Amino acid sequence: MPATVVVGTQWGDEGKGKLTDLLAKDMRLVVRYQGGHNAGHTIVVDGESFALQLVPSGVLYSHTVPVIGNGVVVDPAVLLKECEMLEGRGIDTSRLVVSGNAHLIMPYHYELDLMTERFLGHNKLGTTKRGIGPAYADKAARIGLRVQDLLDPKIFREKLDVVLREKNAILSRVYNRLPLDGNEIADRYLGELAPRIEPMIGDAVALVHEALAVGEQVMLEGAQATYLDVDHGTYPFVTSSNPTAGGACVGTGIGPRDISRVIGIVKAYVTRVGSGPFPTEVDGEIADFLVERGGEYGTNTGRRRRPGWLDLVMLRHAARLNSLSELAITKLDILSELETIKVCVAYEGPDGARYEHMPYHQSVLHAVKPIYEEVPGWGSDLAGATTVADLPEAARRYVELVAERAGVPVTFVGVGPGREQYVSFAA
Repeated sequence: MPATVVVGTQWGDEGKGKLTDLLAKDMRLVVRYQGGHNAGHTIVVDGESFALQLVPSGVLYSHTVPVIGNGVVVDPAVLLKECEMLEGRGIDTSRLVVSGNAHLIMPYHYELDLMTERFLGHNKLGTTKRGIGPAYADKAARIGLRVQDLLDPKIFREKLDVVLREKNAILSRVYNRLPLDGNEIADRYLGELAPRIEPMIGDAVALVHEALAVGEQVMLEGAQATYLDVDHGTYPFVTSSNPTAGGACVGTGIGPRDISRVIGIVKAYVTRVGSGPFPTEVDGEIADFLVERGGEYGTNTGRRRRPGWLDLVMLRHAARLNSLSELAITKLDILSELETIKVCVAYEGPDGARYEHMPYHQSVLHAVKPIYEEVPGWGSDLAGATTVADLPEAARRYVELVAERAGVPVTFVGVGPGREQYVSFAA
């Protein structure tokens, strides 16, 4: 059975956790393919919320094997703490498999992330300061330590000694920080963390291929979203990996022909965290309404998200980049109280040109103005809707508008935070 990819189509926080949780009930494996603990998602089950950072959503189903793929960067202490939280709430995490090829987030990555953001000043990227970017930089520079290195103390210490010579020189000479003690780091990672994480480490690539070979269903979930992709996002205000569907292949070790379904998650409005361009951003009363009504605060950081109207220019481009086969709209219920809803259908460039797709040049993107269509609201609560017929006509038209302008069918619409609060549009 070919794999299913779930990918965000905006700047993250689209509600991927809910859909991945819903789909996981039919999956044998749920594999996280990139990112780190900088991207959390919340799942609500029977009124109980689970805020996950690293552990894949499938952990909430006893028949599903959650897998952290090679494309993820892992802080083992954070992972173990999350497992402890889940175990304390009655969730079995013994099935979790962590790829030995995943890279480790080390203490110097946190230090460098913090210092870099501080020195960038008003040009800062708005990172979560969780060491994600520096860990991926070391991976690309071929000086990173991997999860499998925890199983070989000699190799771990040798690699750590080499990289610390460089990192301590930067920390002390550039940022005037005290050098880090390699023995302290090694003792903690090898003595305290390695014995606890060793039972989780495995060959994730083989596990995925074996499941696909016997026809079992596999879901690949990314963190962040399309416009935070290091290649295709609003660079440099992006993450350090590839959340787009192509990243699912690299981050799990499968090929494109192993994927048959790519579901794009689109929130009924748009938010982003941190710096960067945002053509449909709003302020004032409507911004406060979307933030408070939608609970738009970071799962990990608590930061208020920047809100805006739905951007169909972004969505069309995301459909191209990810070869989306279908869309899932989340948080449609948040718009229920609005009399009129705006939808961005195109951009007006600084030279007056009309853009139906994302302009490739960042200077143009920073200067565009949204061209809106206004549609009527529906003025009624959607929480009890379970079928398409239960939705008000205006809500159905909103969904149809998204599908028509994006050129991708909508198969799922979220009408509340709970696991079962959704309407299926599938034929």
